[in-house]
Amino acid sequence: MTPLPLLAFLLLLLLSLHPHAAAAAAGSPDPTPTPTPWPHQFHAALLMGHGDILVSLVNLWYDWPGGRILHEIRSPDTPSYDAEWNNGTSFFYTPALRACRSAQVGVGILRPDWLATGAAYLGRVPAEGYGGSDRHVWTKADFVTYYEDVATGHPVKWVFHTGHISHVISFDPGHVRKDVEWQAPAYCFTDEGGRTDKDALVAELDMYGDPDMRSDATFIPNIRLLRGG
Repeated sequence: MTPLPLLAFLLLLLLSLHPHAAAAAAGSPDPTPTPTPWPHQFHAALLMGHGDILVSLVNLWYDWPGGRILHEIRSPDTPSYDAEWNNGTSFFYTPALRACRSAQVGVGILRPDWLATGAAYLGRVPAEGYGGSDRHVWTKADFVTYYEDVATGHPVKWVFHTGHISHVISFDPGHVRKDVEWQAPAYCFTDEGGRTDKDALVAELDMYGDPDMRSDATFIPNIRLLRGG
């Protein structure tokens, strides 16, 4: 029989060679994951809706170096666009109707590391819906819950606490849109189609066609908090 002191020595040697085993033996929990920063430029295709009701397909282009985000919102009727800029201005326009609205949010677009501060980690959950690996989950500002694919670090879902949901069905890092395609049409800057609404953030409001978000007095302050303002 092997003497007990020798067994103890072999166990200590094994744990010293495998620090993860040592941590497990000591009962140390895994470190809390940190959110993966967004690529500085990407394209994402989103299915957006409220609860289980899907309302629209949205193409999202994010361009941090250019200080801009563009949503192409394909609802059942006609495509609309929402251009958000780092100077705090948003333009929401529908070319088929020559209609346009603008909004001043007061802060720029989301930073690539917008979850780095103020977000609480909720844990890890199994994949659902569109497959992939497990999800890390964070919440921020009592306003949005964010799901990230454990294997890729890509976003897979946002859930606003108003009940609105964005499902990410594709995510293409590095995708760049041409500069000319970001420009709001000329009628956004004239009396012909332009209208300024200082109390509405057009991006999240109109892509759902839901006026309830417009009347929520906490919506704009929460957006500012998410964006670091």
